[in-house]
Amino acid sequence: MGAPKEGILSEEPLYDPKILQRLDFSKAPTKFSPPVSAARPGDGLRVRPLCRADYNRGFLQLLSQLTSVGEVSEEQFLKRFDAMQACPNTYYVTVIEDTTNGQVIGSSTLVVEQKFIHGCAVRGRLEDVVVNNTYRGKQLGKLIIMTVTLLAEELNCYKMTLDCKDKLVPFYSSLGYTLEQGNSNYMMIRFDKAPS
Repeated sequence: MGAPKEGILSEEPLYDPKILQRLDFSKAPTKFSPPVSAARPGDGLRVRPLCRADYNRGFLQLLSQLTSVGEVSEEQFLKRFDAMQACPNTYYVTVIEDTTNGQVIGSSTLVVEQKFIHGCAVRGRLEDVVVNNTYRGKQLGKLIIMTVTLLAEELNCYKMTLDCKDKLVPFYSSLGYTLEQGNSNYMMIRFDKAPS
């Protein structure tokens, strides 16, 4: 694998895009008005897997609307892309592209965790959901979340989990997510080391 020569980044997707065409949005716990899906997201939009060329399409700038990204070189981006791609059936970074300007305007990540429990089942985690602030209010957050949620179901995940701020609980509840009674504590430990 690796980056193409002469600085031209490829359109090779992180995962097989055909799986997005199979998603059945009639099974989504929320309805869209007007109706949209990953296969038909609306005029001038395309839902697809992340590709190497997204380094130059505003992907990292979009993520910076969510959290700190830092200075990520093209080389670092490609190395991380290759590392994710080398773990098949694990990382499903999905983006919404505005085809009128070629920019990535929405993104979400499904991470599939291989388990021994539940008969060696798989579990999904929803991560890094963001829509460009100039495109908000157009169902795109719902679209990207439902896309990766239905993708998790398509991949036979026995559950999908996420962490969110209290103010976002009603939004995620409207999309079919529930708070687990007695099980909704979020705890962490941070390691304040600079990444190498």
